[in-house]
Amino acid sequence: MAQGSRQIQSQAQQQIQTLSPQQILVVKLLELPAVELEDRIHAELLENPALEEGKEETATDDYADGDSSEDGMDNGANDYDSLNDYLTEDDIPDYKLQENNRSKDEQAEDIPFSDSTSFYEILKEQLRERNLSEHQCELVEYLIGSLDDDGLLRKSLESIGDELAIYAGIESTEEELEEALSVLQDFDPAGIGARSLQECLLIQIRRKKDEEKKPDPVLNLEERIVTDCYEEFTRKHWEKMMKKLDVEEEEFNEAIVEITKLNPRPGASLGETIGRNLQQIVPDFIVETYDDGTINLSLNNRNVPELRMSRGFTEMVEEHTKNRANQSKESKEAMMFLKQKMDAAQGFIDAVKQRQNTLMTTMQAIIDLQRPFFMDGDESLLKPMILKDVAERTSLDISTISRVSNSKYVQTNFGIYPLKFFFSDGYTTEDGEEMSVREIRKILKECIDGEDKKKPLTDDELADILKEKGYPIARRTVAKYRQQLNIPVARLRK
Repeated sequence: MAQGSRQIQSQAQQQIQTLSPQQILVVKLLELPAVELEDRIHAELLENPALEEGKEETATDDYADGDSSEDGMDNGANDYDSLNDYLTEDDIPDYKLQENNRSKDEQAEDIPFSDSTSFYEILKEQLRERNLSEHQCELVEYLIGSLDDDGLLRKSLESIGDELAIYAGIESTEEELEEALSVLQDFDPAGIGARSLQECLLIQIRRKKDEEKKPDPVLNLEERIVTDCYEEFTRKHWEKMMKKLDVEEEEFNEAIVEITKLNPRPGASLGETIGRNLQQIVPDFIVETYDDGTINLSLNNRNVPELRMSRGFTEMVEEHTKNRANQSKESKEAMMFLKQKMDAAQGFIDAVKQRQNTLMTTMQAIIDLQRPFFMDGDESLLKPMILKDVAERTSLDISTISRVSNSKYVQTNFGIYPLKFFFSDGYTTEDGEEMSVREIRKILKECIDGEDKKKPLTDDELADILKEKGYPIARRTVAKYRQQLNIPVARLRK
């Protein structure tokens, strides 16, 4: 019994373990794009007198030797997933950190941005196409501005009504807001404006049902699962759900597979989030390709200064250390203050280095996996690639790759791209050939662009054409890709 008690205590201790302050600092710096990193470093220089600009005289490996241990982090990290296996400078292959961290401002001005439209503007464009009263337009536009980055509405309509009255001087009833929300939820992509993940999934399922020519038993089951068994669905209680719904396992599994293909973050598929396009895009990486096949990668550290420990602080600590035996209480407190500031400065220097190493390692892996694109700039050459592929190649955690890929940009010979641009799902043909979904969407768009506008192609006809071209995908999948391209159904393309 005592042994069992010790095991429970041990498990409890493991579950509440959290990241150290140093690890949290690394995570936060890793998430920052280039411009925000500059601001963060300048703020740290002002706050900590033990930190100053300049090249380090001696390298320190305190963090790599001691604080990088992450055993058991997965169980208690909450928003900060494990960051295991960060590489040290010695592990960086074939390229240097300091020599390549040069500015390319002149070249960047000549290259067009590849991603500059917020989903706020995309939704407003759809709003302008609707025949609504001025009051209705005001309500829908305010709802658009209230969406989170995922495209969901987390605020209650009651609180939005209060905000409209207080900040915009617009009076509205809850019934009017419900009608405005139903208009927004009819926008593309399906799921925009949902008030919960459950509602988001239901909107997408019901949109598919409306587009079907005849009843689809799989879609009906999907709707029943999300409506009647949502809690069990989130907990993956499959047996309990099958019993409750009284369905066969094969039919049930097919419905679950289709539900997992739905988009829980419809806003993410519309481009950058609200307002981000208003900022100048500064690339975090610069990739230059040459005719001889050479690819050069560097960090765009523009105005990011090199950091070192303050010499004055170091001398003061050395002076206090010499007289340690005869120190007064005040001197000991001063020594403690100096030591804390020096530890914080060294921790910040190490975290910046670790950020650089991780960014370079991740970007190099993306280049290796997508080399044909970086050489030719042809989007159709992009291979299917997911976070896991890069994580395996770098021995970094998937959450780390996700942080690097989010809100980071790379300047290439062909334009500036968000790192998210290089990630896409794959599709396997009957011959076992793996193809990028991006390539299939491109061919689909070409088919629609070349159709007879008096008699536009239905999804069934498009599926047949794609099958003839070697892409045997289902009609439902064609509809999904068409929606992702923001192309309406055939009857609306006449």
